[in-house]
Amino acid sequence: MQSTLVLQNLLSAPVLFFFLGILAVVLGSDLEIPSPLPKLFSLYLLLAIGFKGGVELSHSGLGSMVLLTIAAAILMSLLVPISSFYILRPRLGADNAAAVAAAYGSISAVTFITAQSFLNVVKVPYDGFMVAALALMESPAIVVGVVMAKLAASRLEPSPGGPSGGKEPIPWPEVLREAFLNGSVFLLIGSLVIGGLVAYFSPSGVERMEPFTEKLFYGVLCFFLLDMGLVAAQRLRDLRQTGPFLVAFAIAAPIVHAFIGLLIARLLGLPQGDALLFMVLSASASYIAVPAAMRMTVPHANPSLYITTALGLTFPFNVVVGIPLYMALVQRFIPVA
Repeated sequence: MQSTLVLQNLLSAPVLFFFLGILAVVLGSDLEIPSPLPKLFSLYLLLAIGFKGGVELSHSGLGSMVLLTIAAAILMSLLVPISSFYILRPRLGADNAAAVAAAYGSISAVTFITAQSFLNVVKVPYDGFMVAALALMESPAIVVGVVMAKLAASRLEPSPGGPSGGKEPIPWPEVLREAFLNGSVFLLIGSLVIGGLVAYFSPSGVERMEPFTEKLFYGVLCFFLLDMGLVAAQRLRDLRQTGPFLVAFAIAAPIVHAFIGLLIARLLGLPQGDALLFMVLSASASYIAVPAAMRMTVPHANPSLYITTALGLTFPFNVVVGIPLYMALVQRFIPVA
């Protein structure tokens, strides 16, 4: 890995604020972000990235490269939870394995946004249509996770901490509602569509949105990662419940999934910036949408396992180490366009 990439990532303002949040918890500071604001920051980031992605998608159109990339992203969001489930089930049981697998098959929008910020710092261009892949990767993993848990229950497989057996029907209305109508997915897809419509029918509307979607973006990202640092450091205290196997999985899985993403990006002929974003989508894990869905549809799964691994381990790893590591691989294996 090139040391300059690591330094550029570590010394970027968002990552430094993330470390500041961790340091505040380690030193016992009473620093906190008032509870309504992190949710507002999250909604703002999703709205801004969705709107900008829709504008870029309107400019690029739905060409073969766009459609193939989106199809490959959806395929990854199906294959990752299935393979992860069978790796995790012998150690965790069906319910816990399904919840963790769904988290790792899904995505972290904040990791994606941090990767975009990193690409801006290193001045590597990327296409806005990657936001469409981001928007469409969350839901399939949720559906797969729930289906795997319910299929295992229908085969009378006991799950540690869960029911001893018994056939459980798949609650399709709840599954589909959580998969496609949870707040983050709905806002991201809606903003993507609105950005495309505004860019196509009223280009002046894009200019009027720029102070909101462009000027404020970097500062809000810093505030949000400061809060993520606080939350992630607090989650690290729960690592004793995960065990060494799950800790190893939380670090190894993003590396393996990113490498598979690299192979797919090379096969598709994606340029370096898009290849990095595809790797980040493949390597990240959801700690917002998936936990909300799993609590409702797989209630016997232990939230400490799938939230702590995704937020306390994989998210910091990707933000601090993973992004520059993946970029070094991209520069090694993806030729400059």
